[in-house]
Amino acid sequence: MDLLLAMAPQGEGGSGSFVSTIIMFGAIFLIFYFMIIRPQQKRSKEREKLLSNIQKGDKVITSGGIHGTIAGLEEKTALLDLGDKIKIKVERTAITSVVASKEVQL
Repeated sequence: MDLLLAMAPQGEGGSGSFVSTIIMFGAIFLIFYFMIIRPQQKRSKEREKLLSNIQKGDKVITSGGIHGTIAGLEEKTALLDLGDKIKIKVERTAITSVVASKEVQL
């Protein structure tokens, strides 16, 4: 019986543990923000910039792995020239990267 009384929580220092719990939750939130949320927002802004800056003549790669040259642009779609008079229309969001711009040809 004495063992159970010794293991029972004491009624002292309750506010100290509450403050430390709040500080721990704040630290966890900051870690999540700087490790997950902020980098994702940065990648999203870079992707929006990439999609808004594509121009006719840019060589691009789509999410399906198709390589082509931009032959025309509309608000939500792009016309890709694949060569040999083959053109396909894809969503702008399907474009994952710009390989070469028409201005920056080496």
